[in-house]
Amino acid sequence: MAIFFSKLYYLCMILITTMTAAAMSVTAASTTNASSLMLLTTFVFGDSLTEVGNNNYLQYSLARSDYPWYGIDFDGGQATGRFTNGRTIGDIISAKLGIPSPPPYFSLSKDDDALLKGVNYASGGAGILNDTGLYFIQRLSFDDQINLFKKTKETIKAKIGDEASNKLCNEAMYFVGIGSNDYVNNYLQPFLADGQQYTHDEFVELMISTLDQQLLRLYQLGARQMIFHGLGPLGCIPSQRVKSKTGQCLKRVNEWVVEFNSKVKKLIISLNGRLPSAKFMFADTYQDVYDLIEKPNVYGFKVSNTSCCNVDTSIGGLCLPNSKLCKNRKDYVFWDAFHPSDAANQVLAEKLFSSLFSAPPFSAPPPKPH
Repeated sequence: MAIFFSKLYYLCMILITTMTAAAMSVTAASTTNASSLMLLTTFVFGDSLTEVGNNNYLQYSLARSDYPWYGIDFDGGQATGRFTNGRTIGDIISAKLGIPSPPPYFSLSKDDDALLKGVNYASGGAGILNDTGLYFIQRLSFDDQINLFKKTKETIKAKIGDEASNKLCNEAMYFVGIGSNDYVNNYLQPFLADGQQYTHDEFVELMISTLDQQLLRLYQLGARQMIFHGLGPLGCIPSQRVKSKTGQCLKRVNEWVVEFNSKVKKLIISLNGRLPSAKFMFADTYQDVYDLIEKPNVYGFKVSNTSCCNVDTSIGGLCLPNSKLCKNRKDYVFWDAFHPSDAANQVLAEKLFSSLFSAPPFSAPPPKPH
């Protein structure tokens, strides 16, 4: 599930942390100070690549990871609802900046003061489209997550007043990493309607037009600084490779992902032009993720074509309590059929951090699909 590998957070992930307008410029100059970072607020939206436990609170959700062996390498060795053996990319980047990862929305009480410091709304199985992930029974679509953020803002307003709440929301950083489930758990599923009803050109236009309205709504609720994390090479994740007779990456799927990323990048540029004070960024980690998968040895890995957890892709591809684990989890790029391992997230977080804080957005040409 992607619950699933975009950008990672997905790919990729990647809650890349909270930066105010001032903090963003300071960071770009590599002079961020710890005291200013501690004041930053981050709101995270996405799927399983950035989830930190919201689905634990959804009683009937089939998109959950609150059981062994998830979390085996996280602090305490217990499952937290993160879809990996350890940390998400967002956890790692937050630690690099010296700030805590925002807690899952459902872990907070309605009037919790922690809402003022940032919230994670991400939900495994979520998509841009509301019908994505329907067979998980319960999950928070991107629209659902935006609705919860609206409630959060109303609570903040009641606590600190209209002017202060608007200022907080305007200065917060918004991380959005979503879209992989719209492929993996929607368009690429032969038994679901969208894959039969739409050509890919039609499907991607539906996603982009829907995303346009969703990002506009976040702007109307106060978002001014946002990082949208593009999708990684979904055709190379284990759940897709098994569809190839030779076990290779699915080139057509990767071509579709590159097209989606390109259109989202254009959308972000358009929104920046249309919306006053909008400073939206597109984080493209497609090539970094592809390089990690194709040349694992360069990064200290041994296996990238299958997962550490011996999963059954015919019944979902998640790591179940009765699954057999690999001997050395640090040798594997993938933890289960969809999600990178803690060790891979460390590599990807370092690359994402460097790209966001050193290179101007939109400067690189789109990667060629593989």
